[in-house]
Amino acid sequence: MKDNSLIIIPTYNEAENILTVINKIFSIDDNTSILVVDDNSPDGTSNIVKNLIKDNVNKLFLITRDKKDGLGSAYKEGFKWALDKGYSYIFEMDADLSHDPNEIKNLKKFLINNECDVVIGYRYLDGVGVVNWPLFRIFLSYFANIYVKIITSMPVKDSTSGFVGYTNEALSSLNINKIKFNGYAFQIEMKFKLWKKKFKLMEHQIIFVNREHGNSKMNKSIIFEAIIGVIKLKLDSIVKKDE
Repeated sequence: MKDNSLIIIPTYNEAENILTVINKIFSIDDNTSILVVDDNSPDGTSNIVKNLIKDNVNKLFLITRDKKDGLGSAYKEGFKWALDKGYSYIFEMDADLSHDPNEIKNLKKFLINNECDVVIGYRYLDGVGVVNWPLFRIFLSYFANIYVKIITSMPVKDSTSGFVGYTNEALSSLNINKIKFNGYAFQIEMKFKLWKKKFKLMEHQIIFVNREHGNSKMNKSIIFEAIIGVIKLKLDSIVKKDE
C-alpha cells in the first residue's frame, strides 16, 4: 500500500488546542491528512477547522455532528468515512496535544513496513511515560490495563491507549456498527476484537503529556463502562457473539 494516511481527531470544546495540533501535524508529515469529528462544540472548534480547510484543501476535512455523542461514536463515524475514502493507514489521536505529533511517523513506519496491523502508542513500556498527570489518573490507567490483561488474556500492556494506528485491512475486517462502547472500553474493544481476529498488534513507547488547555472528558460513567465492558467482551468472545 502507498503512504495514504488519515488521522482522525474527535473534538468537543478544543478551540484552545485544535489549531496548534493541526499545524504541528502538517509541519511534520505532508503525506498525512486529518479528519476532525466535532460534536457541535459550543466554543467554536469547528469554525476554527473550517477556516484552516481553506489553506489545506484535500488534506483537512471536517464532520460536524449535531450533539456530543461520545468518543467511540465519533471514531466509528470517522472510521467509516476513512474506509469509504480508501485510506491505507488510519490513526486515532487526541486533540489536546497529549499525543506528540512527532510520533506519527514512528507509528506509521511499523504499518508501512508490515511489522504489524495495529500499532499502539504505549505509555508504560520503560517505566511510566506520563507527564503532569495527577497520581490517581496514573494509578487508574495503569491498574485498568492490568485488569484488562487478566480478564481478556490479550498480550497488550496499554489497552486503553488512544494513540493507535490501523491498516485498512485490519479496520475493514470489523463490523464498525457493532463496536459497542464509547470511552476506555471503546479502545479496549477495538484492540481485543482485532487480536481475536489474529491481526498482529505492536506497542511503541511514547511520552503522554497531560493537557494544558481545556477540560478532561473523563468521568465515572466511562470508568464503569470499562469495568463492565471488559467482562462483557470476554463473555461475548467465548460464545462467539458479535465477532
